[in-house]
Amino acid sequence: MVQEIEGTFKVAAVGKIREVDLYTKTWLPDAPPKAKLIIVHGFSDHVGRYYDFFPSLARAGIAVYGFDQRGWGRSVKTPVQRGLTGHTSTVLADIAAFIRAQLPLKVPIFVLGHSMGGGEVATLASDSAYDDLIGQVRGWLLESPFIGFTPVEEPSWLLVFSGRLAGKFLPHMHLTRPIPPEHVVRDPAVQQSIREDTLLHDTGTLEGLASMLDRTEALSSGRTRLRPQVRSLLHTHGDGDLVCSFDKAKAWFDRQKATGLEDATFKNYEGFYHQLHADPGRETFYKDVADWILARCPKEGGGDRVKTDVEAAAVATGAAAAPVERSAPESKL
Repeated sequence: MVQEIEGTFKVAAVGKIREVDLYTKTWLPDAPPKAKLIIVHGFSDHVGRYYDFFPSLARAGIAVYGFDQRGWGRSVKTPVQRGLTGHTSTVLADIAAFIRAQLPLKVPIFVLGHSMGGGEVATLASDSAYDDLIGQVRGWLLESPFIGFTPVEEPSWLLVFSGRLAGKFLPHMHLTRPIPPEHVVRDPAVQQSIREDTLLHDTGTLEGLASMLDRTEALSSGRTRLRPQVRSLLHTHGDGDLVCSFDKAKAWFDRQKATGLEDATFKNYEGFYHQLHADPGRETFYKDVADWILARCPKEGGGDRVKTDVEAAAVATGAAAAPVERSAPESKL
């Protein structure tokens, strides 16, 4: 029976980084975990929108730790905080702090990023400032990472130029950029749930959006490359993605592979749209991720006691209540 724990994770103020309480959710297996997976969600997204993905991983023995990023989901307390992610340095610092909260470990730790979160994870794993942390992560997983726009979603050069110019004077100015649900997933029921989810505000700040574009350009151009400390990489992408470019992502992967990263796998999901975890046939994606992670774990598995893992989750998330046990995982869609 999967245990679900909700809580908060406090990121302390450091320099220009503001203190913030981030909403968290943890999915724990009912036996000692074989691995731990950190989840980094995408643009206008939150950890409650991943269907049975995380519970299915927990049932396979993988403890899953997710958080709503600064400016997104339940981490937003007031309208002014929508999309207020800060500069890339703040985004990476938040992710790194959440990963470090799970260390040291008796079981391998993995990090998965989806869409915008995939670009953030790839950027973190390419930053020498985090070499000590990168070396402690057993494997990195990217689901439809934002390495470049598709033609249907690419903004005009005039919009980008004017946005960057205005951002120099009004960095916290909001800009709404909705993505049509029909471009995200093929399932009509999921499309409707996207329209009805009030936590999906489609809003970024000029500073945050410019930083996202900067990260994407650095990845797609080859200016940033994965650090030598990266041990394993799983890159999953649907060739029907209408949001993030499949071709640019594949080109990025091929460059990483060419640098000598031996344990690197690219999996193409034919016909799948942007959200592999929500598209029809998603169960295949769930199994592929679980199998890839477990193949890189000690064969005996185990490690932390269940009680110890629950306590660790409570410490990392700030949860005070006992974990909620569910026989049938719920999806907030």
